Amino acid sequence: MSKKSLIIYFSLSGKTQQAAMQLQQKTAADLYQLQPAEPYSTNYDDIVARGEKEKDQEIMPAISGELPDFTQYNRIYVGYPNWWDRPPMIIHTLFAQADFTGKQVIPFATSASSPLSATMAEMKRLIESAGGSFVENEY
Repeated sequence: MSKKSLIIYFSLSGKTQQAAMQLQQKTAADLYQLQPAEPYSTNYDDIVARGEKEKDQEIMPAISGELPDFTQYNRIYVGYPNWWDRPPMIIHTLFAQADFTGKQVIPFATSASSPLSATMAEMKRLIESAGGSFVENEY
């Protein structure tokens, strides 16, 4: 099996995208931006309202386009903004749709106020339920 890495991330404000690009410089991993099939508004209040509704009602938004072929990767970094001390529901969609069996999965998150650790228990559960191995971020 090849030893390729993939960085898959969801970003609205651009902060998570910046973090993903910095990680790519350190790892030489392939990069894939996760996009919702129904784009989020550009209005902050609308984003908050939609994100909160998705969280509260456990709505997993559809992903736009095809996901990368995970079979060529052994290590997958998953990046997201920390919303209400949780990953956004589109990250739940990712783990519900993709097979992470045998993959090392390293989450990373961006937040203006909350520590990454706030999301780790939920990420560990998502990763393991999709067959992956949770690995703490070494960067």
